[in-house]
Amino acid sequence: MIDQTVHMGLLFDFYGQLLTEKQRLFFSLYHQDDLSLGEIAEQYGVTRQAVYDIIQRSQKTLSNFEEKLGLIQRHVRQREQLERLQAKIRELADGLSLVDVHEPWLSQLAEVQRLLAEVIDEF
Repeated sequence: MIDQTVHMGLLFDFYGQLLTEKQRLFFSLYHQDDLSLGEIAEQYGVTRQAVYDIIQRSQKTLSNFEEKLGLIQRHVRQREQLERLQAKIRELADGLSLVDVHEPWLSQLAEVQRLLAEVIDEF
């Protein structure tokens, strides 16, 4: 399973815009800027309990979106598939380097590797 901090970041990246403005703000301050409940409460003139409740409600809302839509699970699965594809292409390239293959094929394979690396980096 994904680390809790990473998971919260992914939830926010995928579904954060569906939260209210205050939920987005408090969630971001707490999870991304690493402010304490007390620091957020003091900065916005609310109680520590209010901040806690908003963050908990935000986390529950984000988790519910993931349960229903499964975008993060799909994203993780597709990234793993792309990485396996990249490994298979690397194996193919290594195998072809041992035999006499015409240069155009090798350059095309190198281009495929480069494009796949770009896709994985953007993913």
